Amino acid sequence: MKITMLGTGTSQGVPVIACDCEVCSSSDTKDKRLRCSVLVSIGDENYCIDSGPDFRQQMLRENVKTLSGIIFTHEHKDHVAGLDDVRAFNFREKKDMSVYCAAPVEEALRREFHYAFAENKYPGVPSLQIVPIDKRQFTLPNGTEIIPIEVMHYKMPVLGFRIGNFTYITDAKTVSQEERKKIYGSEILVVNALRISEHISHFNLEEALAFIEDMKPKKAYLTHISHLFGTHEDISAMLPPNVYAAYDGLTFELNS
Repeated sequence: MKITMLGTGTSQGVPVIACDCEVCSSSDTKDKRLRCSVLVSIGDENYCIDSGPDFRQQMLRENVKTLSGIIFTHEHKDHVAGLDDVRAFNFREKKDMSVYCAAPVEEALRREFHYAFAENKYPGVPSLQIVPIDKRQFTLPNGTEIIPIEVMHYKMPVLGFRIGNFTYITDAKTVSQEERKKIYGSEILVVNALRISEHISHFNLEEALAFIEDMKPKKAYLTHISHLFGTHEDISAMLPPNVYAAYDGLTFELNS
């Protein structure tokens, strides 16, 4: 299984429009962060976790030629706004795009992409097949088992996912002890860390590091990073040996 970090930025991305801070002005390519998403490649099949506003750009950058499904964490715009661009895969592969999502996400998608669910569709609109999920484990058509992990984004439930020895969590502020049990034993953990100072709905650095220490993965990567956190180089200097700042285009492989 191969993981590609498609985007590692927060909802505004980095650089932020009209900002001339040190981070947004940085020439380091690792400080250019698209909205959060990962590509999970299992054999010849690719699955995307979330399709934010930068979905098209991410697919082009990584030269993705086939996509078997999109798995959604939650319904905020920075995680769903690019769904219309699955049309390219509909045309190429001549099949519906499988969309794995909880009920609140489905409601938002049907509202925001209403034309894709119309009884009489306009030619060329996305072709989607909703696959309902909740907190229970589900299995992809290729036999891969996925364990949803419910985290709280302030008062909003968001799903993280464990796939084999890989766990991906974004937009978390709190995680119950019951849900943490699903994460123990992960080889690689990706988790959000918005900035150094506290935030109402996201882990800050201190909270993310405490969470990682509790989960004890072999390696952990920080994502959903804001320009208020610092440059990639500055963030990296703050981290313990087994924790890294993720960046767009980062890849790693796991046995399972």
